Formats: sequence, structure tokens, C-alpha cells
Amino acid sequence: MKVLITGVKGQLGCDLKKRLALLCIEHKGVDIDECDLTSLEQTLHMIQAYQPGCVVHCAAYTAVDNAEADMEQCYRVNVNATHNVARACEQLNAKMLYLSTDYVFPGHGDQPFEVDDRKDPLNAYGKAKLQGEQVMRALINKSFIVRTSWMFGINGHNFVKTILRLGKEEEHITVVDNQVGSPTYTEDLAVLLCNMIQTEKYGVYHATNEGFCSWFEFAQSCIRLAGLPCRVIPVSTEEYGAKANRPLNSRLSKRSLAEAGFSLLPTWQDALERYIMELNNTPQ
Repeated sequence: MKVLITGVKGQLGCDLKKRLALLCIEHKGVDIDECDLTSLEQTLHMIQAYQPGCVVHCAAYTAVDNAEADMEQCYRVNVNATHNVARACEQLNAKMLYLSTDYVFPGHGDQPFEVDDRKDPLNAYGKAKLQGEQVMRALINKSFIVRTSWMFGINGHNFVKTILRLGKEEEHITVVDNQVGSPTYTEDLAVLLCNMIQTEKYGVYHATNEGFCSWFEFAQSCIRLAGLPCRVIPVSTEEYGAKANRPLNSRLSKRSLAEAGFSLLPTWQDALERYIMELNNTPQ
């Protein structure tokens, strides 16, 4: 089976490419400079030319705050492009895996959300990602939807890199302490996704590293593991004042993942330790 990765230059796309190479699975990665997925003509031509057996659709508009003022572009990338990729997969009878987000849920309560719980996104990004799920499922049956959260990887920007940079520059930093979820190391997630696409266990899954924490607790762990003297100060979501509303509860249940026989990811604490070691060993 040949695998096509969209958004290959992103955090997850980069680690998927490495994992597929390690497994000796034929694959190709594309990004915005090679194909504009919001163009149906370009998307159909590119995917039909490669003839993949599966497309892992990582490409997305992920600037959550910017999306509030740039809803049209967010919709084009997260909905229209997903529709175009799904159309191409439908024509080839290929599998498709779509990366979605905890932001499709309203974020109330303190219990982990199950895959079929009520969806009620709080921001433009979440609404677009939910519509992306819906257009894909309407077009093809051989589909995987994997909702994840709080991703960090060696390629690109992420929360951990920001905290480590600020921790070296500042005596103290403020981080939100009343949003709770699960950090996800893209290297670990890539292992699961590469296993998943080699099956026919289609459906909706939640996949994050195990365990829950607040952004504040996550930041504290980053600073501690890096041995930085910076002090982390907790603030509420209201005090922080981001442009986009964010769910206070981003806990995701892995029940469907376990029931399908897939291995759960390691704890986020274990993943963060390995990631910071990787950062320290990677030339900047």
C-alpha cells in the first residue's frame, strides 16, 4: 500500500514520514508549496497521479486565535481541502485518515469525552474541523477520524518550544491553569496512525498520550525537565484573555481505541521527557 501524507512539513506529517520509512512502506509527502488542496482540480490531479492506497490528511489551518478574524481561510483549508482530498480518495477507493481535534467538543464538565458525545465547538477553528469530519464521512466509507490534542513534535512550533524559549528569557511566565487535557507527542501518535492505516478498523478514535494535566502543569514540567530557573505563575482563562474561546475540559476518552485493539500511547510525562532529550540532541 502506498501512503500519501498531506501537510508533510508539519509536526505530525514529519514524524509520519519518518515512521513510514522505518516500516519500509512506500509513501510520499506533499505540502502547500507543491499542491493547493483548496483547489479541487489540483488535488484530484496530484492524488490520482500518485495512486495511493491511503491518504493521511494532516494539512490544516491551526492558528486558533487568527481563525476568529480569518474564518474564510480557515474554512477553505479545513473544510474545502478536506472535501477535495475525500473526493479523490472516493474516486480511487482509497482509505483516508483525517486528523481532528478536541475542539469539536464544548469543553464542559470534567469527564473525558466519548467519540459520539455531543459536538458544540466554541471557536471558528473547532467548527471548521468538525465540518471537515462531516464532509469526509459523507463522501467515503473507508475512513478513520482521529481526534487528538496539544500536539508537540520536533518540527515546527509548539507549546513546549515556546515555554522553553520563554523560560530562558524571562524570570517568570504566566500560563492558564483551568484548561485540562492531554499533551500528545507526534512521534508516539505517528506509531499508532501507521498501525491503524494498515487495518480496516474504520471509525472515529481519540488518540493522545495517557494522563491529564492543565497547561500550567504541563509548563511546569517543561521548565523542571529543562532545569530552568523560571517561575511559572497560574492564571485563569479569563485573565489570560485569548481571542478565541477554548474548552476548559479537553479530556478525551480512549475507549474506542482500546476496544478496537489498538495500543494506547505512553503517558504524557514519559513522552515529554523523551521529547526534551530529542530537542537537546537536535542541532538548532
